[in-house]
Amino acid sequence: MQAGNVRYRTLDNIPESVPIFPLSGALLLPGGQLPLNIFELRYLAMVDAALSGKRVIGMIQPRFDEGDTDADELCEVGCLGRITSFAETGDGRLLITLQGICRFRIVKELSTRTPFRQCKIAPLLADLDEADDSEVDRPALLRVFRDYLDANNLEADWDGISRAGNETLVNALAMMSPFGAAEKQALLEAADLKTRAETLIAITEIMLAKDQDGYESNLQ
Repeated sequence: MQAGNVRYRTLDNIPESVPIFPLSGALLLPGGQLPLNIFELRYLAMVDAALSGKRVIGMIQPRFDEGDTDADELCEVGCLGRITSFAETGDGRLLITLQGICRFRIVKELSTRTPFRQCKIAPLLADLDEADDSEVDRPALLRVFRDYLDANNLEADWDGISRAGNETLVNALAMMSPFGAAEKQALLEAADLKTRAETLIAITEIMLAKDQDGYESNLQ
């Protein structure tokens, strides 16, 4: 897996422990890019520490507690990201972009004196290899994506979509999806790319059906 200027090939390339950024509803996937606006003091310190070290941060969700990022309980699976760009805003904030490296499982949370949380992790090394995208049902994925756009009066860059590979397409659509924390976690924890695409299709179809039922109820 290439992230920025670094190629991650084996366990030796992955830090044993990483700073953790709990953020509900945020989804980072291997190869994907996640822009973040950092303004809390503890997370400014986290970014500074990452930039002075391996430039790696672990994105993870709290356990579906309505966005309380101080919650002790974290989901078991998150995704490592490398800081590939950052900029100072002049008003104390940092704008950074994380590029996904691989998913990980939390082994244990570390006792530290830093204002941010740190965890020992077990990386999912299969993510470092090129994903098998041959079994992704691309027509079904594009169909449900088009249905979602039509239902919400949105447009897309279909030329760019047609050029995107299956892995890029699945992960980009999953990351930009307007789903809740539980659905985002299901997409993250999907066993492989084919399963992630199937999960994305199923969740989108459920959401579209609910929206249609709500619309028809309002007409009655």
